[in-house]
Amino acid sequence: MPTDDHDDPVQRHRWEVGRRIRGHRIAVGLSQVQLAERAGLDHRTISRAENGRHAISIDVIYRIASGLGVPSWALFRDE
Repeated sequence: MPTDDHDDPVQRHRWEVGRRIRGHRIAVGLSQVQLAERAGLDHRTISRAENGRHAISIDVIYRIASGLGVPSWALFRDE
């Protein structure tokens, strides 16, 4: 089991998804609180998703994507 988060491919993927969430959120001009309200989530969930430190469910990914007005797949790859 990797001891360094930078060597963990799962952790790197979480960071990438979080980076994409943040990028889309900023691009549409929303704060974390505003996105949380749109997505029906707590603002701490948005923060956790963006910092990539916690695994998030597909349900949360769907809600965040809907709140951002993007398809869910947009959070998994660069356009």
